[in-house]
Amino acid sequence: MSRGQNYRVNRQIRAKEVRLIDENGRQIGILPLEEALKIAEEKELDLVEVAPQANPPVCKIMDYGKFKYEMKKKEREARRKQREHSVEVKDIRMKVRIDEHDLKVKLKHMREFLEDGDKVRIRIRFRGRENAHPELGDKLVQRIVEDLKDVGEVENPPKREGPFLVFTLMPKRRK
Repeated sequence: MSRGQNYRVNRQIRAKEVRLIDENGRQIGILPLEEALKIAEEKELDLVEVAPQANPPVCKIMDYGKFKYEMKKKEREARRKQREHSVEVKDIRMKVRIDEHDLKVKLKHMREFLEDGDKVRIRIRFRGRENAHPELGDKLVQRIVEDLKDVGEVENPPKREGPFLVFTLMPKRRK
């Protein structure tokens, strides 16, 4: 009546005597390995060594396949929660001479990103003669910051990087 999984787990135990814990977590006592194996086989469960460094080693009767499945499930859940809490940086690019409607669409997207808890990096591109008028970029930055002040705040102030004026907004901290 031995299961294949039972055999593999049990072969790793090298001691002659083990401290045995049953499937409910109650301590049975120190038993010879053969007797512990017999008890596990009668219950159709696996004998798993949980503390090999102890003297005598501690073994537990459990369904090893179910145990591994639950551990994987917990690991997946932990990864999913970690992803939920991670902050992404979303990029929005626009030109200095952006049309009113286009700006409203971009502002709507920025608002959604900030409400979702993501940071937004805004790159305003200057082309040709627009480089001679940096005040247009400053005016656009002020408009963006003013429109989004209820959901976001400036993390990195505007800075020139080549033909771009770049700054970052981060979500406002909730109280």
